[in-house]
Amino acid sequence: MAGKKDYVNSMVTRNREQIEKHVKEILKLVGEDVEREGLLETPARVTRMYEEIFAGYEVDPRDVLGVTFDEQHEELVIVKDIVYYSQCEHHMAPFFGKAHIGYIPSGKIAGLSKLARLVDAITRRLQVQERITSQIADIMDEVLKPHGVMVVVEGEHLCMCARGVKKTGSNTVTSAVRGEFRKNSALRSEFLALLKH
Repeated sequence: MAGKKDYVNSMVTRNREQIEKHVKEILKLVGEDVEREGLLETPARVTRMYEEIFAGYEVDPRDVLGVTFDEQHEELVIVKDIVYYSQCEHHMAPFFGKAHIGYIPSGKIAGLSKLARLVDAITRRLQVQERITSQIADIMDEVLKPHGVMVVVEGEHLCMCARGVKKTGSNTVTSAVRGEFRKNSALRSEFLALLKH
């Protein structure tokens, strides 16, 4: 997701007029005065926001890792604290947090920024945290064919903090393991220990 166009959902752009109309209708249905000064531009602002937060629909996450490098490094590589923002598919409420990715290359590595772009491509759409975690691991495994992959994702979900049970500050942690990480508990422990540094 290198250029600005990567952060735009062109489907939203093509349907801008319809989306704005529906946002305006929702505002009316919740009891707002859509002619109020503060709301006049809200449908357009929401649509522009959707172009950005749903840009993942316009990107094939596999393509993000498409450029790889031959490198005979077969030791653990970790990129941690990759900040992400996503939208819960159940309530369309935001959730956000950090993703941590570790893998053991088998002769092929990806540029480190590509891992952050992979997280963006997967999270910038309606999602659940469990799927995000699995998709990152599966795509890493499929494209790079490493000896092993481990992914840990932390998230704070507004659908849980700001509504429903209203448990502010609660944090959800999910993990996915592939290859050597599944078989080797010492390797999993090393990954988790390095996340604390």
